Amino acid sequence: MLPAGSRLHTSDEFAAVVRYGRRAGTRHLVVHLLGTGRTSSPRAGFVVSAKVGNAVVRHRVTRRLRPLVRQELAGLPAGTDVVIRALPAAASASSADLGRDLTSGLVAAERKRVAVGTRP
Repeated sequence: MLPAGSRLHTSDEFAAVVRYGRRAGTRHLVVHLLGTGRTSSPRAGFVVSAKVGNAVVRHRVTRRLRPLVRQELAGLPAGTDVVIRALPAAASASSADLGRDLTSGLVAAERKRVAVGTRP
């Protein structure tokens, strides 16, 4: 489990990150990144739809992503919100593959965010 202060909680928070954040897709994940301008710690949320698999598979994907995201949150600037959306291919991916995709997705989304000149 991520600490309560490191999680997105409401559907409005998820919607804002997906709607206004920068997106980067990889083979197994889509990463949405939004700099909110807050001074609190970075927060993350997961979206794993039924297209990924049944409940057992969806929870397994989330359990494998959670520690990877926890490590990455430490390197993000304060006030950053991240939504990690798992694609159907994530169900059969190894944790190493998910980790590589998460890192590359975060780097690409951050690059897009800085290039456009949105809030840090």
